Amino acid sequence: MSRKKFLLFDNDGVLVETENWYYEANVKALAEIDIELTFDVYMEIMARGGTAWEVAKAQDISQSIIDAQRAKRDIYYREFIRSEHIEIDGVADTLEELKKEYKMGIITTSRRVDFDLIHNDRDIIKFMDFSLCVEEYPRAKPHPDPYLAGMKKFGATRDECLVIEDSQRGLSSAVNAQIECAIVENEFTLTHDFSKATYHIKKFSDLPKLLKNVT
Repeated sequence: MSRKKFLLFDNDGVLVETENWYYEANVKALAEIDIELTFDVYMEIMARGGTAWEVAKAQDISQSIIDAQRAKRDIYYREFIRSEHIEIDGVADTLEELKKEYKMGIITTSRRVDFDLIHNDRDIIKFMDFSLCVEEYPRAKPHPDPYLAGMKKFGATRDECLVIEDSQRGLSSAVNAQIECAIVENEFTLTHDFSKATYHIKKFSDLPKLLKNVT
């Protein structure tokens, strides 16, 4: 088996703490049309790669109203990521350490406009060789396409890569791509099924120690 040389990071919940704010943006937009989005329902939807707007469709809300509220959701989310604290302690320092030994990329289901808004004034992106957003591969997580695209961009083999994720949907994407995956514990996704993960770590800064023991 090849030694790991390439690290493929999920973004939301791994490098920045944005997942809760995306949930809150959906809650706010749906509440405006009198639909409650509970946390448990949202978690179930996200785990399998669905969309929060399923709850609106289930109540026969028209597509035009859904589209309008979805656009508002995007606005609310961008307001949140501009104004709220989304940094995760130790991420930049850990990436600086890892950069000495590994090639690194970000593989996210975020849109490029949101990704750039998150990272334009932060240091994280400078440690990466590239980033791939949802517009830049055929099918989103949990399909294998995102991580296969990242592997191809590096010109790497599966055995040389490690995916770092925090969600069941992201883990499924890695498993479907047949790439080993390390799950970083995140309060937001504690209810997800991570039984197929190759490795588990409590916090992001534990990653260098894990990699020393991974072939």
